[in-house]
Formats: sequence, C-alpha cells, structure tokens
Amino acid sequence: MLAAALVASLLALPFVGLQPNRILPGESLSLLSSAGLTGLWPLLLLPLCLANRALPLRLALTATALPLLLYTAGHTAIALLEHAGPLARVSLGAGFWLGLFWLCLLVTDTALRLKLGPAARLALVTILTAAVVALLASGLCDQLSLLKVFHNRSDFWRQGLRHLQLALGSIIPAVLAGIPLGIACHRSHRLRAALFPVLNILQTIPSLAMFGLLMVPLSLLSTAYPWLGELGIRGIGAAPAVIALFLYSLLPIVSNTALGFDRVDAHVREAATAMGMSRRQRLWQVELPLALPVILSGLRVVVTLNIGLVAVAALVGGGGYGTYIFQGLGQTATDLVILGALPTLLLAFLFAILIDTLIALQQGTRA
Repeated sequence: MLAAALVASLLALPFVGLQPNRILPGESLSLLSSAGLTGLWPLLLLPLCLANRALPLRLALTATALPLLLYTAGHTAIALLEHAGPLARVSLGAGFWLGLFWLCLLVTDTALRLKLGPAARLALVTILTAAVVALLASGLCDQLSLLKVFHNRSDFWRQGLRHLQLALGSIIPAVLAGIPLGIACHRSHRLRAALFPVLNILQTIPSLAMFGLLMVPLSLLSTAYPWLGELGIRGIGAAPAVIALFLYSLLPIVSNTALGFDRVDAHVREAATAMGMSRRQRLWQVELPLALPVILSGLRVVVTLNIGLVAVAALVGGGGYGTYIFQGLGQTATDLVILGALPTLLLAFLFAILIDTLIALQQGTRA
C-alpha cells in the first residue's frame, strides 16, 4: 500500500515547478516530463523492494531511494534551468514531498519488521543523514530554489542555535523542577490532587495566548526594574518564550515522573528496605532507575513539543526557524516557509530518535 501510494504520488502529482522568476506563477511538471529517464531511477528500486523477501536487502534498497530521489530533483533542476532565463527558479512540487514522505514510511516499516535494536536504528538514521548532507554539500542540488534561499540566508545556523537555545533552555529548568515535583506527587496524593489541575489548565492555554499573557507583566517588570531589561527580561524576545515553554513542559514531566514511580513494584521497595537501604539510597539506586524509561518518555514528548512551539515564539521576537516561517507567509514565499519548517521537523525527529535510543538502552541494561 505504501509503495502504491509512492508510485501514484510520483507519477500523478507535479514533481517540480518551473517559474520564470520568484513572483510570476510557473509551470508544474511531472516526474517523467521534467526528469526523463533519470527520474525513473527511484521507481526502478521499488519492484525490487516489493518482490524481495529479504528484509535487510529491502531496507537497503528503500533507504538508497531516499537520497536518490533528492539526486533526481537536483539533476532535474540543472536540466530545466539550462535553457531558461537567468531569473528562472525550480521549486519542489507536491509529488517530491509526498514521495519523500512515503519513502520514509517504507524505511520505517521495514526497520520495524526487522526489529532493529536501538544502536542499529541510530546507525540507520546517521547513515541516511550523512548521505543527504554529502549530496547537498556536493552542490548538485544548488539550482533548486530551496537551496538558493538557504544560501541567501547567512543567519541560518545562528537561527538554528537560537532555536535550540530556546527549546533546551526551557526543558532543562522544567526537568530540574518537574522531576522533584513528580516524586512529591507520587508520595503525596493531596499535592497531586492540587497540582495536576493547575498544570492541566496551563496545558490547555493556546501558545499565542500564553505569549500574550506573559508580555504585559514582563514589560511592566522591565519598566519598573531596568536592570531586568538589561538581562534580557522584556515583554518581547526570549523571556516570554522560555517561560511559556517551561510552563508547557511541566505537565508531561511531572505526570510521567509520578507515573514511573507509581509503577515501581512495592515488593522491590520492601526488598531494598530489607537490605538496609536508606530512603535516599532506595530512591537513587532502585526507584529512579526503574522509573527512568517512563520519565524519558515524558521528556520525549516535551522535546518534540517545545521544538515545534519555539517556531511560534518567533511572533514575540524569540527568533529561531519560526522567523523564516512567518517571513515566508508574509511574502507568500513557499520556499522560505519550508526553510523554516523542515529543519524544525528534522530537529524534533532527531531528538525523538536519540531519546528513544536512550530508553531502549536503559531498558536493555535493566533487563
């Protein structure tokens, strides 16, 4: 079914679009009409992937089709622009993006069927990432409009660093505060009954509303105490973004910490106490290692949530890749929107893979 959807997307939908310049609408071209026989290369791998029952070979062929699809797009751009005007642009169409999506699902499905371990999954992602980076560094895809927009943005890596600073800058204090709160909620049902409704209410506030609510008190504070403004605590910028993301992070961390400690078997605690362990020793040497997979699951939710919400924080001057997204929306520049959205998605995916690997390794060590 996934392979059929892939073939239909590549053949029925526009693979690229050729525009005479950045403003005027262009012509949508299919894979065959734009790339010719070279566009068939990814498709030639599909019958082998479907007919071959050897899952390792199927995974290798499907994974090879991913950078090969990008190679086809770059080769197509070079061929189309050879006889076009100096301002012409080649943009990636819906067929390319959907084809990339289905190929990723095919790789994921095959990897799940193989039951790859955490180290093998991480190695697979690393190899695919390295192949795509090497292809982009070769300059073959530089004629694509998305890559032209990338080369024109000299602050791309600085915005990426800002994106990570905002996301991790809110997660670290949330972890430092949320884990002790979760342990306290596990031990005190009265505290859990009082704290969880408050955290649930905070989680239901829309992100834009949260940023707006924080702008007024932070502006008043920076006006009343100018030294706070010198530290960067203002109504706009990083301060409202970090505080809002910190508040959003508390519920998953606190609830998963409490749940992880709730799942520790009472007999295990009794055995640790019988061995002469103090309450602190039992916490660090027995309970926390057993609850850690559930805590890390909550951390995975927080990381992916915050990396996405940082993009919205660009509306209050937070910076990050969301700056490109909203600039692109204001200018009706699709490539600029993709330049902000794609790395945001990749960052969330890579961090989720890393945390999943940590969870699997921790469970394997415990077993």
